[in-house]
Amino acid sequence: MKKLTIIAILTATALFGAKPVEIGEKFQDSSKCKTCHIYIVKEWEHSWHSKSHYENNEYFNATTDYVSKKTRKSLSGVQVQCATCHNPRISVTSTDMEHEILAVMGFDKDSEVKKALESDAISEGINCVVCHNIGAIHSDKDESVRGINRIEWTKSGVMVGPYDDANSPYHKVEHRDYMDTDPNKLCFVCHANDRSVSDFVFVDMQKEYANSDKLCVDCHMGSKKQGVAATLRIDNGKARTREIRGHAFPGAHTDSMWEGALDLKVEQKKKEVFVSILNPNPHNIPSGFGSREIIAEFVFKNGYEVLETKSISLTTYYKDKRGKATIPHLAVSSSEDMSVPANGKRVLKAPTQKGADRVEVTLYFRLVNDEVHSLLELSQPIWSQKFFIASKSIPLR
Repeated sequence: MKKLTIIAILTATALFGAKPVEIGEKFQDSSKCKTCHIYIVKEWEHSWHSKSHYENNEYFNATTDYVSKKTRKSLSGVQVQCATCHNPRISVTSTDMEHEILAVMGFDKDSEVKKALESDAISEGINCVVCHNIGAIHSDKDESVRGINRIEWTKSGVMVGPYDDANSPYHKVEHRDYMDTDPNKLCFVCHANDRSVSDFVFVDMQKEYANSDKLCVDCHMGSKKQGVAATLRIDNGKARTREIRGHAFPGAHTDSMWEGALDLKVEQKKKEVFVSILNPNPHNIPSGFGSREIIAEFVFKNGYEVLETKSISLTTYYKDKRGKATIPHLAVSSSEDMSVPANGKRVLKAPTQKGADRVEVTLYFRLVNDEVHSLLELSQPIWSQKFFIASKSIPLR
């Protein structure tokens, strides 16, 4: 009986600070949205926003496991912490020491935390009722406050969007000006500064954007095109034609985003080859996440014969508090930032190869460098895939 009493007390206090999110059952998944917004939902289904749940993304899954193991925090506790951005519609938004005790003792199986993490309501990750249910964004909060802690939700059944004349018979619609005039404000709710468990900032994309007028959506949703946001026949028996952007959210995982993303200038100076990598984009490359990598491959040839191949890696390596190699989320320090700065350049050089009459320089991108790939024991091909960016060949003297 004493044991049951202790468990009851712990259960009552384990969710201190948790704030349930009110969301109607009929709005919890995109299948209902597809009825009217089929084209947009079909695009979103292939996006990585739809894969932000830990069960749908190997890197995310492996990272939460690794952080749990190294910090000795329960896996469920780590998952709730990450849900701040990855699954912000979760009904439990924080855990405490009492929950950790329950988890260690194995008494958390039927807890509210477990139920929240296993709920179908968050299985789609960043779905329609994340971005289109944000009623207010508190940009005045400290820059470390991100995700669910930076916004306020609308009431269930109220959708927000960029149009001031939108309406629907199935839900209320409210206009939010920033969705059209300042969409970066929405993106930076999560995609701003990534921090480790020690509060070490390993990516600061919002800071990188400070001197740019370009919008995130210009590249990651594409330019506005004439199309149909909703298939409801509300314009004289026809669906209303509007200027809309894509919802596939192409990014670092998308082949087409990389080809031509950086420019190359290759020249020989005495016995060295100099490569200028020019970045016309409004943020550093690589960026957006820690441990991403640009590879510059030098191939020295004599005629068709390859004499030597050299590679230079532009990536960041991370150390934990003991000075050992780790993943970004556990870092307290990092190596020198080797990214190509926004609207800037980085110059590399390599000695020429004796007997070579030509050098070909090719740039590639990888989502994860070898060190983090090994630490997380990633197996899916995409994490080691080399995305082609640019190539240039010059004769050697």
